[in-house]
Amino acid sequence: MKVRPGQSILTAALCSASIFAFAPGVNAQDAEQAPTGRSMVPDVIVVTARKREETVRDVPFSLNVQTQAAIRATGSTDIESLANSIAGLTIQNLGPGQSQIALRGISAGQIVRDQPQVKEQVGVYLDESAISLSLFTPDIDLFDLNRVETLRGPQGTLFGSGSLAGTIRYITNQPNLDDYEAEAEAEINTIDDGGTGGHLKGMVNFPIVEDKLGLRIVGYRTNFGGYIDAYDANYNLKKDVNDGTRQGIRASLTYEPTIDISITPRILYQEIDYDGFNREEHFHILANELTTTRPTLQLGAYQQFLLLDEKFKDEFFLSDVSIEWDTPFATINAISSYTARDVLVSRDASALTGSVSYDIGMADAGVMLPSNLQDTTKVNLFTQEVRLTSNGDGPFQWVAGVYYMNLNRKYKQYLPTPGWDDGARAAGFTDAALYGNYAVSPIDSPYFSLVPYTLKQTALFGEATYDFNDRLSLTAGLRYYDFEEERTLTFDGFFATETLLEPGETSSDGFSPRILLSYDVSDDWTLNAQASKGFRLGGINDPLNAALCSAEDLQTFGGRESFDDEEKWNYEVGAKGVMMGGRANFSGALFYAKIEGLQATIDAGSCSSRIVFNVPEAHTMGGEFDFSALATENLEFTVSASYADAQLDSTVTTTSGGTTTIIAGIEDGARLPTAPQFEAALNATYTWYLDNMDVFLTGTLQHVGDRYTQFVDETPNYGTFTLRGFGGVAPGSTFTLDPKLPSYELVNLRLGVIKDNWEVVAYANNVFSEKALLSYDRERGGVARLSYRVNTPRTIGVNFRMSY
Repeated sequence: MKVRPGQSILTAALCSASIFAFAPGVNAQDAEQAPTGRSMVPDVIVVTARKREETVRDVPFSLNVQTQAAIRATGSTDIESLANSIAGLTIQNLGPGQSQIALRGISAGQIVRDQPQVKEQVGVYLDESAISLSLFTPDIDLFDLNRVETLRGPQGTLFGSGSLAGTIRYITNQPNLDDYEAEAEAEINTIDDGGTGGHLKGMVNFPIVEDKLGLRIVGYRTNFGGYIDAYDANYNLKKDVNDGTRQGIRASLTYEPTIDISITPRILYQEIDYDGFNREEHFHILANELTTTRPTLQLGAYQQFLLLDEKFKDEFFLSDVSIEWDTPFATINAISSYTARDVLVSRDASALTGSVSYDIGMADAGVMLPSNLQDTTKVNLFTQEVRLTSNGDGPFQWVAGVYYMNLNRKYKQYLPTPGWDDGARAAGFTDAALYGNYAVSPIDSPYFSLVPYTLKQTALFGEATYDFNDRLSLTAGLRYYDFEEERTLTFDGFFATETLLEPGETSSDGFSPRILLSYDVSDDWTLNAQASKGFRLGGINDPLNAALCSAEDLQTFGGRESFDDEEKWNYEVGAKGVMMGGRANFSGALFYAKIEGLQATIDAGSCSSRIVFNVPEAHTMGGEFDFSALATENLEFTVSASYADAQLDSTVTTTSGGTTTIIAGIEDGARLPTAPQFEAALNATYTWYLDNMDVFLTGTLQHVGDRYTQFVDETPNYGTFTLRGFGGVAPGSTFTLDPKLPSYELVNLRLGVIKDNWEVVAYANNVFSEKALLSYDRERGGVARLSYRVNTPRTIGVNFRMSY
């Protein structure tokens, strides 16, 4: 049987779990062969995790590599679906384009759209360009990627701020200067009791001047079916309100005027447009089962109550150019990158505004006014990196460089609520109370904020490796960083604390070192150890909405204008090895990390504000492993698992009236939120070799342990709320919703046929339609609305791919 390069399902799953290159004792030519003629060992995988090419086994720390073949084998289309196969990587889905990434259990609470001051804990890169932006890290389509590298543990030395817990790198396929290539993919799917979706994707690559100039263009459009239903003001049910689209184009041009010089400019444009959010509501102040003066409404599974349609839009543009020049002394790389983002989150805030309107004594008609909270984020980011990398074969290898970043971000939020001003006047409020001294807020918008800011950073970095002999090597690295952040705060409206063009600034500088040791105990096994430091930059908090705060909340959460850097020291040992004559691979690590100044994200209770506290100390400890094996010529499997015991080691308190209380669940021993302690995944593929084609069946099982969304969720009885009396709700009535997110298991199946240059796959994702609760969502501390973010029910589809 003829084996077609790049089409082996056997290789795909093996490559999906931190697979490294052939062990020194396993020669590709001498490797055991299956009767079909397939190699019984995986292909060599080359990565650039340390900004130079090397095999996975040569990288002396824990990482996972998802190759293009692995991405296709699992049917992954974005980082959330890909994370199902990566130990220790948690993606918390907070709605379209709003996913929060955590590694090894390190998280400090859910980040939400109106916290532009919060930086990321996991850095995300597209090739050499940084694209992470706190909550709004772009949801990049995975079509025509070469691989995705997940680097576990602090990567601050080479990747800087935001890589405190680790780094994710999307590595694209570069233009082929010699051969014409083309690929097309089409899919259609349907969601259980939901809508239909599908996609069209294509790639074309052609050499313009052979060996000199080549162009690669990728285009895609995906339609996402909805599965959330919403009742409107008349209690009519609208189906599938959270459908949406993602479309984009990526074009790269490589020019090699000489054998030593390569110049690659690229552009990427992607647009995401969703009509709603994956929110399952359980209590809504304006429509619930406890009302007596309004029609009752019992919200069911995958349902919401909306007075207004919702919207999410994200326009992402990236332009970069990478220049590589091989000299006799070193390889010089220069990467210039410009990013522009335009994000709109438009949501129905009628519950939020209505709860405040009820509290200030407005009539029922005023409480029921439709209210639209609009968040807009506009970003312009420029980065420049220049580095030199040794290119000799000697025992001493090194990389050194300089990095510059200039970020301009403009965040705006306002709350158009037609009729609200008249309703407030009827409740006895004057125009001075409504508009204050500045009158910046538009009419009928009880809240308005405008926060432009700039963030500048410069850094020098370097890392060197010395091979003492064929088995022992030592790596040492250091990064110096200096950053400045400036913001101008404008807040106005009845809900806000009046602030007009108030300047704020913060700055920081420091060093981020790491040292790594690698030892080949045999031709098949390598041990490594490291100590490394990561950091996350601090920032400036928004002022509280003092008009909404209770006296207790104002004292507890007030006076915290800024927060400091978060720092982490990580210590770990690991092992990588091959077994079964090279047919099985293992990679594992044990780690302990001490975190200082953890930036805890806090919902400031009745204030309807969010601020960041520095918790003095926290830690995470645990381990992860990836194991893959070609059990027979037909059966292959991968297993990955991680355990992270991540806890606070400090308590933060407040004192009022002589009584000291713990703030928002920030207590010694509390678990770090959003990430589970334990998660695991199993991927198995069985292949039949029929005449001139391969038939394969792939099954994946993912287990995710229980989690909390915020620190406060761990507080005893936190999930019980005393309700407002709107709609005739009896005084003192309560509503309980458990904030603990239970563990869940997801099963996916794929049955496919590969013949020559085409492939057809039928699949079922979430076979048993398990409803996973992804986060606990509360509006105004829970008194306005309580809900969960939920995953997609069972989805059945067919995928067709053809390549040339």
